[in-house]
Amino acid sequence: MKPQNILYIMSDEHNPKMLGCYGHEMVQTPNIDKLATRGTRFTAHYTNSPICIPSRAAFATGRYTHETKYWDNATPYDGAVKGWGHRLQEEGIRVESIGKLHYRSEELPTGFSKQHLPMHVMDGIGQVWGSIRDPLPDKRSSKMLDKIGPGTSNYNRYDMQIADQACAWLKDAAKPNRKKTSSEKPWVLYVGFVAPHFPLMVPEEYYNLYPLDDLPPRKLDPLTGYQRHPWLQRMDDFQQVDRNLTPEQRLQCVAAYYGLCTFVDHQIGRVLEALDETGLTADTRIIYTSDHGDNLGARGMWGKSNMYEESAGMPLIISGEDIPQGKVCSTTTSLLDSYQTILQGTDFSLNDDEQDMDGASWLDLANQPDDPDRIVFSEYHASASPTGAFMIRKGKYKYIHYVGYEPELFDLKADPEETTNLASNPKFEEILAQYHQHLFNICDPEKTDRAAKDDQNALIEKFGGREKALHIGTPGATPAPGQAHES
Repeated sequence: MKPQNILYIMSDEHNPKMLGCYGHEMVQTPNIDKLATRGTRFTAHYTNSPICIPSRAAFATGRYTHETKYWDNATPYDGAVKGWGHRLQEEGIRVESIGKLHYRSEELPTGFSKQHLPMHVMDGIGQVWGSIRDPLPDKRSSKMLDKIGPGTSNYNRYDMQIADQACAWLKDAAKPNRKKTSSEKPWVLYVGFVAPHFPLMVPEEYYNLYPLDDLPPRKLDPLTGYQRHPWLQRMDDFQQVDRNLTPEQRLQCVAAYYGLCTFVDHQIGRVLEALDETGLTADTRIIYTSDHGDNLGARGMWGKSNMYEESAGMPLIISGEDIPQGKVCSTTTSLLDSYQTILQGTDFSLNDDEQDMDGASWLDLANQPDDPDRIVFSEYHASASPTGAFMIRKGKYKYIHYVGYEPELFDLKADPEETTNLASNPKFEEILAQYHQHLFNICDPEKTDRAAKDDQNALIEKFGGREKALHIGTPGATPAPGQAHES
């Protein structure tokens, strides 16, 4: 495969259902939709852990959370486990970032030769309070939705700066004195936007696209009889988000989130337009994905942190030379695959130390028949979870294992909205056992849960114990560079 530049665009917290090209009837994402027509769109794409830091560590390293030990938002990626960026730097490739990375700090060697406008965890620490899980406190009311509705947040301003910087970077890369020679190597540019991550505020022009009266009713509403799985109920009792919202506020949250999807689509469109204007599109493969999804009120939950499609799923679109145009691929994929994808796209193979990695290149998968047997794995050991949660997705079934709680099994072909848990149905006993074994082939969930909690307990002691740790770390969204936190 011909080596090309790679423009890797990642948003934050983009629910895979909330794009026009994924079938949403209201959310307007014309630039991402256009990218999908020029490339391949994947329909079963997952985070390897549905919260920022562990998911981004998997993206960077190509390895699972239980392998790297970046368990939660208090254990930011620090470069100690080498990633694809380090490998490309060793090969002499120009690897730079613009925008949100959410690693420990800019000074650490995390695989980028230069970081522009980077966002990292506050004070290099992260949310230590989120590591308190053994046992989980009774409650710690979340501040994620303190700000809702029309307006311009620090994150909105930051995203516009990121788009500005990306456009300038591409124009500089295309200057005559920068034009590629026959021996010049490609570059890799990572662009990390924050939207549609909370706070759920967006400039009025985007918010007004989605009148409250036109919004659909929310899915599986506990207020109208839906009963959450006990693990999810324990999480809700800890966070206490939905119970503190009025009906109007819930609608405002949805309108703002839809608006943020359109807002980030506009910023992405600016970057893609700059790529076209500079003449770099023909030499560049483009990737669009996110770090995880957002529940957006489904099951009365907000933010991420569970294994349902809204939270664990994400969009994935790739475009460029050797990538089928207009194709829709149902092969399961995850952020872990970024490692092989980026290496192959720049014409490098895995070395001996990388042969044990579980990922696969999206460039290969896009050019192959859909694979119903490919297994994707996700795990969660972070804020608000009483125990570890583990997901296996293979073919049409999704299996969710909770330590200390009953499992869930969904047929996503017959029941894409995950309304009916088949785990206790005798007809699916064999399927349940098969997927349970798939999980144990990757890790022992009970031992992994214990390892995560032991590491988190050690971290808490390092910061002075549970009572002190409860107050360490930003209470809401990580502050944008040069700004106070949003909530």
